[in-house]
Amino acid sequence: MATMTRDRESIAPTTCLLLAFELGQRTWKLGFSAGLGHRPRIRSIPAGGVGLLAKEIFLAQVRFGLPLETPVKSCYEAGREGFWLHRYLLAQGITNHVVDSASIEVNRRARRAKTDRLDLGGLLSLLARYVQGDRRVWHVVRVPTVAEEDARHLPRTWETLAADRTRLINRLKGLLLTQGVQVPIDRDFLAHVQAARLWDGSPVPAGLQERLAQEWAQLRQVEMQLRERKARGVRQPPDPTTPTGRAIERLQRVRGIGVTGAWVLATEIFGWRQIQNRRQLGGLVGLVPAPYQSGETKHDQGITRAGNAHVRRVMVQLAWVWRQYQPDSALARWYQQRFGGGGKRLRRIGIVALARKLLIALWRYLETGTVPVGAQLKPLEG
Repeated sequence: MATMTRDRESIAPTTCLLLAFELGQRTWKLGFSAGLGHRPRIRSIPAGGVGLLAKEIFLAQVRFGLPLETPVKSCYEAGREGFWLHRYLLAQGITNHVVDSASIEVNRRARRAKTDRLDLGGLLSLLARYVQGDRRVWHVVRVPTVAEEDARHLPRTWETLAADRTRLINRLKGLLLTQGVQVPIDRDFLAHVQAARLWDGSPVPAGLQERLAQEWAQLRQVEMQLRERKARGVRQPPDPTTPTGRAIERLQRVRGIGVTGAWVLATEIFGWRQIQNRRQLGGLVGLVPAPYQSGETKHDQGITRAGNAHVRRVMVQLAWVWRQYQPDSALARWYQQRFGGGGKRLRRIGIVALARKLLIALWRYLETGTVPVGAQLKPLEG
């Protein structure tokens, strides 16, 4: 006779204690389970109260009747807490997984119940499936070392300052346009504002001039910080004994790639990640297509944009620059033949395709030393 097991009555044991975190600003919720089918044990501790974890783990082992030497496997969603908790858990002998929250399965109902308790139950179920070998339930984040994470702050500071500069310039222009005035944003900006006249010949109102002066002072400070940070990156040569330093040096040898682009590419991906193939590289940056097919419906949704946004922005900028500094390269000729004669929209689509091809070519250059076909390197100094 065949024996059938109902899913609702099945209990899949594991050889470990499962722990899921729901990290809040004031409170952390902990969910414990011994495997699929077990009712989770939910407890709360103050946010950051890692000193209470050992006690809660001990009580959970007693609750589920597990030996005290039972290994603990945990997970939490990547977010504001970063990776310090992951490093702490590893130091305590706990196997932890930092999970990409966008890859977690969710109910697609328009109105679904959502509470921390339900989220913890879902995380525990997915963790149990992951421990039992189902690697498709979610995507685990690759956690950098402290040094690798720290190296990313310099290029990200450049990016933040550049965005602040653009925001302040747009605000100055917008405030002036409310009065129908346009003046150049240069070192004599305040003098231009004082000399400007409105539609009726009157000067710019005093309140607006004061606000423009404050915004101008912030812009000058941001530009000064941006110059100092870029100069620091130029004066501070990368350490050639580290993978990140070697990647920065080699990338800067390619004509068209400057200090900022080399630092971003090396510190974000090339200096510490182990990339297996070009498809994985494209998915890491979000420059891969997202097809849609259901029944007779089939269309392309464009690129996923589900990846490292810092690298994606830099690669699009490098793609535009590549056409200017490497016009005789195979990639530049490919773009010109396929997209150069099209309209503005077609050229923007083509530049994304060029960015992906260029990213793959630079990865091969760093891995094997093969220079992109037709590309030129900068002459060695001295």
